[in-house]
Amino acid sequence: MPAKKKIKEVPEITDVIVRGMLEKKGQDIMSIDFSSIQNAFFKGFVICHGNSKVQVEAIADSVEREVIKTMGQKPSNREGFANAEWILLDYFDTVVHIFQQESRSFYQLEKLWADAQIRKFDSE
Repeated sequence: MPAKKKIKEVPEITDVIVRGMLEKKGQDIMSIDFSSIQNAFFKGFVICHGNSKVQVEAIADSVEREVIKTMGQKPSNREGFANAEWILLDYFDTVVHIFQQESRSFYQLEKLWADAQIRKFDSE
């Protein structure tokens, strides 16, 4: 009787993104799940902030490395590296938003979709 092949479980991209954010001490990490919203353009957002331009860039680099290493996927688009106030990494159905704290407070993306499911991640 042939041995059964063990199926390797593929992690959710959100979990991989969060791991990259935690690696560089991203703060107030949360995901917004749009799956319950009809005609949503994305499956979800993952949002965090850092305290400086350098930290925001480091978080973005860490997220990209983790997703490539774990899932073999590069972002289809990346924006905001010039001033690093708000970096966006587009993974097709999941979009990553990495802010400096002041910009995050101003835009408040997490408050725009009251009917979406929000999940917070502990940074400890």
